[in-house]
Amino acid sequence: MRYAYLICLLFFLSCKPEKKYHDEVGTNAVAVQTGPIADIINFQTSLNEEFKNPETSPLPDRYRKDFLGLDFFVPDTSLAVVAKLELTPDALPFLMPTTTDRKSEEVVFGIAHFSLNGRACKLEIYQNRELMLQEGYEDYLFLPFTDATNGEQTYAGGRYIDLRIPKSDSITIDFNKAYNPYCAYNKKYSCPIVPSVNALDVPILAGVKAFKPMPD
Repeated sequence: MRYAYLICLLFFLSCKPEKKYHDEVGTNAVAVQTGPIADIINFQTSLNEEFKNPETSPLPDRYRKDFLGLDFFVPDTSLAVVAKLELTPDALPFLMPTTTDRKSEEVVFGIAHFSLNGRACKLEIYQNRELMLQEGYEDYLFLPFTDATNGEQTYAGGRYIDLRIPKSDSITIDFNKAYNPYCAYNKKYSCPIVPSVNALDVPILAGVKAFKPMPD
């Protein structure tokens, strides 16, 4: 399992008690295959396992008890893009709004430049000022984005991708690992609002789709 996401009101950018941003859980999961497609399937499996677990799931009990799995787009390796990373060492910290009155102190770590279907795109990548001081999160980066699928195939508020500081001037952004903020599942959570600068005008048909709970 790769991520555990948002800390609920107690911490800066995420929404799960005792979790920092999007922590890793389920490290006992074993990948039985390797390669790009297997990596995506492992991500999906891990995410579903987290949502089934009452200790880590953001789902209200009434939804979790009948939870069978999240709805994902079919894996598409063409949507794992290698972006040119333009560092922004002079960027000043700012307060990123959330879905509550809480704010998160972020800094633009860099700007990712890449191409999708022949179109030039760019996205800001953020680093949390407090999280970067936490053990295990020193190189953690946060990429929130919106795209042309929001409000239809995907969550209206956009999606997130977790990244790590690369060792070169390029960074891989795998949109197959885009996931919803906890607010998409439970209104009690406080989640970062995607900055308008990170709005893509192309559809990203990869990652987690909008959540549609089973009728009560």
